[in-house]
Amino acid sequence: MALTALIGLLLPTTLPAYPLDAAEETGIERLEGYRLANQGEIAGNRVPPGALLDSEQIRLRLADRPGFELPDTDAALTRRVIGLLGPEASRYSVSVLDISDPDRPRYAEHNGLTRRTPGSVGKVMLATALLQAIADRYPDDIEARQRLLRDTQVTADEFIQWDSHTVPFWDGENRRFKRRPLRVGDTANLWSYLDWAMSASSNAAASAVMKQLMLLHHFDEDYPVAPEREAELFDRPPAERRDILLEALVEPIARNGLDTEQLRQGAFFTSGGKARVSGTNSLGTTRELMRLLVKMEKGELVDEWSSRELKRLLYMTQRRIRYASSPALSDAAVFFKSGSLYKCDREANPDCGKYRGNVYNYMHSVAIVEHPAGHPEQVYLVTMTSNVLNKNSAVAHQSFATRLHRVMEARED
Repeated sequence: MALTALIGLLLPTTLPAYPLDAAEETGIERLEGYRLANQGEIAGNRVPPGALLDSEQIRLRLADRPGFELPDTDAALTRRVIGLLGPEASRYSVSVLDISDPDRPRYAEHNGLTRRTPGSVGKVMLATALLQAIADRYPDDIEARQRLLRDTQVTADEFIQWDSHTVPFWDGENRRFKRRPLRVGDTANLWSYLDWAMSASSNAAASAVMKQLMLLHHFDEDYPVAPEREAELFDRPPAERRDILLEALVEPIARNGLDTEQLRQGAFFTSGGKARVSGTNSLGTTRELMRLLVKMEKGELVDEWSSRELKRLLYMTQRRIRYASSPALSDAAVFFKSGSLYKCDREANPDCGKYRGNVYNYMHSVAIVEHPAGHPEQVYLVTMTSNVLNKNSAVAHQSFATRLHRVMEARED
């Protein structure tokens, strides 16, 4: 029986994150192009109203509550959430935390300990690990952290192969974008590669960042190193390379108080990276993803600067897709990451297709919704995974987002 594997880890170039005012601070060149497009000075999509916050308006909502922990499950809200999922609720895992009134938080959880491969949501763990490594290098010097992200130049090599996701290249002289997959030899700063990994969900960019994470972890104060010195790491025996990867990638998650048997990214995102360095399996549960988001909102994911930086990297500043594409969220600030992994048996169903796998059909979303943007009346966090066969999971997550937002607006108990 012929099986065709179809893998989608976010649509390309549709999810630029990071606030549009931060081009000079970060050296992320494409931000300038998106800013000009939003102002109507060049051709391009306008961002939704909720995507117009500047960097300083992105706040950590629990920073003044260091003792905050997930509250006990609210039975009434949990019933409402399960009801929104319909007859296939058993194939979903959902955690919802409403902190609109942080003195009266509400938490709903359904199948919160079900473990699934996180797909591109694993890039959140990669970003956390990188920010931890940078904080270890410069524990008391934020400007030095920013310089490392802005001034370190990364050149794509065989670790990026293979990936079809395109990323935006801004041509400032001609004031236009080119969009294409990363190629060997492409050079940009580390902040840009991290942004491409998070916003365009480029697997190539994520693997390039993971390689830099290993180099930073291994060489510490000598990082960045010349290409010829990289061989000191990548010519080591395979078992040693694997150990260094897991020390750099998985241990920071444990250091931040998270359970790596419920949440970890364990390997490169590309076959080229995996060929050079083996890893372990990746997994996630909605409860542990929620705990990560809570630590971020408290400013305790690595530290306050790193937590805010991660939240900025998750900020949606272009056309929204999947969960975040709900029209009900247009005026909301949405901080979002998604991932999809599906597989089709076309002999069993010739019409099986994108996001509608019949062998497996994973779709995962993490979202923080602040509505309306800037002066929110509703603030809630959602982590969601699903494996509903033969159903368009992107539409299903969007529909759930709309229904849940109506519940949050009403604050129904």
